[in-house]
Amino acid sequence: MITRRKFAGAMLGLSIAGIATGSASAWSRTAASAKATGATKVPAQGRELARADAIRARLKQIEAESGGRLGVSIIDTASGLHAGLHADERFPMCSTFKLLTAGAILSRADRGEEDLQRRIVYSQSELVSYSPATSKHTRERTGNAGMTVAELCKAAITLSDNTAANLLLASFGGPAALTAFARSLGDGITRLDRNEPTLNEATPGDPRDTTTPNAMLGNLRELVLGERLSSSSRAKLLAWLAANETGGARIRAKLPKDWGVGDKTGTGDHGTANDVAILWPPGRGPVLVAVYLTETAGNAARCNAAIADVGALVVESV
Repeated sequence: MITRRKFAGAMLGLSIAGIATGSASAWSRTAASAKATGATKVPAQGRELARADAIRARLKQIEAESGGRLGVSIIDTASGLHAGLHADERFPMCSTFKLLTAGAILSRADRGEEDLQRRIVYSQSELVSYSPATSKHTRERTGNAGMTVAELCKAAITLSDNTAANLLLASFGGPAALTAFARSLGDGITRLDRNEPTLNEATPGDPRDTTTPNAMLGNLRELVLGERLSSSSRAKLLAWLAANETGGARIRAKLPKDWGVGDKTGTGDHGTANDVAILWPPGRGPVLVAVYLTETAGNAARCNAAIADVGALVVESV
């Protein structure tokens, strides 16, 4: 698996150090290259459609092996291939909503409505379950130091820190405002109704806090390859995704070492496990993947294995 230090080389020469410091030009060249290599290309009616059918058949096998309901959307920007399974069905978002939350924050910063260096101070009483970063910076522990908005974004993406996500949501209007942000991206499906941790209940048939694989993949494409964010903000978001520490057993698990990857995972009740990723095979445009798995028996290893198998399928298919 490619390390975060080597991620730059795998991403067509893009420097992670440059991303982290807001280098706009490198990311702009990379995004332009992705578009030039077929981000809007229409798949050929022959070979590409046959390839999509083969991918769908294999995804059905993975779904059967998982014992749950599997939703997948795959876009190969180099060929224009779009394949998947149950890609327009609703699935619980769980922590994949944090990708949108960080995108909303960066969009606000681009418009001058947020300062990424602004410090948010919070108390011990505001902590919720699974808050590995924010639990170290409460008012009771650090006085009024708190954490910057950028630090909260990084914690929400790379560690899936739940309190960080709640604090960020509160800064721009809560779940309803995040749903509105999704609508502004052209996503008429995704909805966030609750905060962490109750949004992870993932009750079958409950439309709250859900998305579809196609909808979330469209959001990812708009945020990291589109023009909604400034080049420096796209670079920051990509750097956070690349530094994610929660996805090692999922899409990342079976990728070749020379592939770059950035992703955001999600985990919830009722055997729910998700992963949304941008993959960078060497020397070509990226592949976008959204995997949503729910209603399994709840075995974490089995869920992770199913998502890892989707990653392996992508490698075999591009």
